Amino acid sequence: MLFGYARVSTPDQNPDSQVEALRRAGVDTEHIHLDHAEGVKASRPQLDLVLTLLRGGDTLVITDLSRLARSAAHLIGLGADLHQRRVGLRVLEQGIDTATAEGAAMIGMLPVLADLQRELTVANTREGRAAARARGRKGGRPPKLTAEQIQLAQHLYDTGEHTVAAIADRLSVPRTTVYGHLNTKPSTGPNTHTRPGGADPPAVPRSPRSCPTCGYDPTTRAEAAHQRADLAVTWLHPDPKRPGTLLERHHCRHCEPGPAFDIACTICGDGPILTGVLADHATTGTLPEPAQHWLHRAGWHTSPALLCPDHT
Repeated sequence: MLFGYARVSTPDQNPDSQVEALRRAGVDTEHIHLDHAEGVKASRPQLDLVLTLLRGGDTLVITDLSRLARSAAHLIGLGADLHQRRVGLRVLEQGIDTATAEGAAMIGMLPVLADLQRELTVANTREGRAAARARGRKGGRPPKLTAEQIQLAQHLYDTGEHTVAAIADRLSVPRTTVYGHLNTKPSTGPNTHTRPGGADPPAVPRSPRSCPTCGYDPTTRAEAAHQRADLAVTWLHPDPKRPGTLLERHHCRHCEPGPAFDIACTICGDGPILTGVLADHATTGTLPEPAQHWLHRAGWHTSPALLCPDHT
């Protein structure tokens, strides 16, 4: 069976020429699917629908490759998926038809290119992080407090005369920022203090050196500095118990998983890292929906460009 797909990218564009070309190619009108999608990141519900309808032996007909894929990476991923499902592809403008020997040979190379792109993405991500560490760049967002402010906040906290809320107000930062820089492990000595007013939640001990995932503890100060930078990066894993949800984890260099896909803010370059099937999905040119939901909840903008909460 023939299925047709057409797309226009602006409201004033007319899809009639694409639809008519698909009809002349033998596609029934009821099997032509049309999307109005602006931009690379725009959703394409009709493309998603037609991809679920295609079965082995069917053929997808489009007028031009640019109507189908968001990017070269997306095209490689789609072509490889169609080839593996034994679905044909006919591109009218470029004269591509997988029913011919030439078209079949070309489409047969796409799974190889998809594997190569995934390997390159993983390698580039790891090399980029290594180069960033060599330049002294720390993972995560730049600190909002100077060393002097952190020292002052710790002193005020240790005296027991100021709540974290009061310290945050004095430094003009959120309470979460102060908590992130304090050593809140409760003291067992004679100078233990109780927070006035009981406004703050119980202090939670934390170990800034040990990896929370594998437990590795650095043995030198230099290694500890690198590990703190690594642990500042959030890794997003698919939750095996709850499909569609994500687990947030932190890894040192001894337990960094793969494959990996770096989500980078357009301005500062910082962001979380996807791993597992999430990374595989992202290499096709679009972020998986669970990752997009996570970014939106964290205050990111994903369209028209990726921007972290500090640069929205």
